[in-house]
Amino acid sequence: MDNKLAAAISAAPTKVLVDMVKLAQKEGLQGGNGSWKQFLNVYDRKFGSSLSDPARRPREALVSFLQTFTEKAHVKFFAHILRKHTIWEAMEKVGKESPDKESPEQRLVRLTVEDPYYMLKYSFPSYDKEWLVTKVRKKIKLTCSNSMLAIDCEMVLCEDGTDALVRVCIVDQDLQVKLDELVNPCKPIADYRTEITGVTADDFNKACCSLADIQKNVKKLLSKTTILVGHSLYNDLRALRLDHARVIDTSFVFRTPDGLSPSLNYLCKSLLGYELRKEATAHSCYDDAVAAMKLVLAKMEQGVGNNMPLIQENTKNVPESEMAKLLVHRIPISVPTEELYGILPGNFIFEQKPPKKGQSIQHSAHAIFNSPQEAHQAFENVQGHLEKDKSGLPQKLIRFKLSSGEIVGLYVRKMAEDYSLHQVSPKRKDIQDENSGHSKKQKMDPCDDHLQEIETLKQELGEKDNQCDDCLKEIESLKKELTAKDFQVSTQDKIIAELKKKLTEQKRSKKQGW
Repeated sequence: MDNKLAAAISAAPTKVLVDMVKLAQKEGLQGGNGSWKQFLNVYDRKFGSSLSDPARRPREALVSFLQTFTEKAHVKFFAHILRKHTIWEAMEKVGKESPDKESPEQRLVRLTVEDPYYMLKYSFPSYDKEWLVTKVRKKIKLTCSNSMLAIDCEMVLCEDGTDALVRVCIVDQDLQVKLDELVNPCKPIADYRTEITGVTADDFNKACCSLADIQKNVKKLLSKTTILVGHSLYNDLRALRLDHARVIDTSFVFRTPDGLSPSLNYLCKSLLGYELRKEATAHSCYDDAVAAMKLVLAKMEQGVGNNMPLIQENTKNVPESEMAKLLVHRIPISVPTEELYGILPGNFIFEQKPPKKGQSIQHSAHAIFNSPQEAHQAFENVQGHLEKDKSGLPQKLIRFKLSSGEIVGLYVRKMAEDYSLHQVSPKRKDIQDENSGHSKKQKMDPCDDHLQEIETLKQELGEKDNQCDDCLKEIESLKKELTAKDFQVSTQDKIIAELKKKLTEQKRSKKQGW
């Protein structure tokens, strides 16, 4: 690594260093001492990779790791991230210094940039020659143009296992189409994902544009000041190989109070009052781009500083047939369907779902039970880490071993906000209580025990983390003490040497006097 970049890394804020290390982990990058965890095993003999969270490591460790990268591609990647950080920092600074002069559009751009996940999601390898990077003003101005374009892309699965762009649509602030093109990936396609993309083999035969052609067409629509709008826009920009500075990401702007990112369909129902698409219907690039633009326009009309409350879906309106299902998602494609039946208790059948846009290594399925009670009981009984998904629905992370010996993980989620047996018809509940001979309180006691156990484990984990922090602080303190003692010993050695010298001179003087 050249001295200039090494110095820039040393001077970077700690938060940026943390994100850079996380990006290195995400991209699977390895420096002179291997990956981040391999580096820690060499750098820290005591804790090694057991404390691998970059945010919990001193900045000296982060700097040392990042400075081990010498490959040209890696050096370009980190240099590019630092340059982008300078741009993001300038946007934040200008907006905060002159909030009264900041336009609503620029405020939404700043809200996107300030999101804690922005750097991780929008740090693209755009130094590569296949990428289109739009130019950025050297000086950020609040009075610059605020024209907006909303964009959405669809992907297909190719035979080589990669995802490729197949369709792109761009609309302006008036919801008028500026670009709507099919794209030829120029390699064999394994799955058109027609259920999601709406694209068929016949449609694809009409596609004559390559990715490079689309990039040229998009470039004509963009200026330095154009703002690109989209939901999880980073996926679309990555598909287009496009790196653009001014963006508004509705998945960041409309986060829930607990930090979750609602789906585009949910935002449309909650804030715009209409359903973007019915379940199991294909996506529409145009509809998705229009929805993202409408959300931004609605936010500006309401006032960027004012919260737009998300309406919680009423679980009473969820059909009973849906309550009898559990969603099993993020299933690795390496998991045979027959082995999925071993992860959940009870009698059910699996109904496979097509993969989501941009996903080729995971899929999902519905586990369909005979009744909502059975689905509820299966969810309660399955062992796993309880949490909530982006929509606030309860789900569990489950890890299990395949017959091959491989350990994999997936999620099991309820179909509605946390529901219990009393939400089904009273008649069915009475019959079930009569047959079981147990009260509701007795049924809930095991769950309470599990919750208490989880809380206990969380506390123990927190205590261990605190112990690790204390140990690190103690190590730093001991290092300082050792340095001080080394200095003290060195000083004492000098004093002793001086005394010996004086003693020798005194002896010599006495001999001469005799």
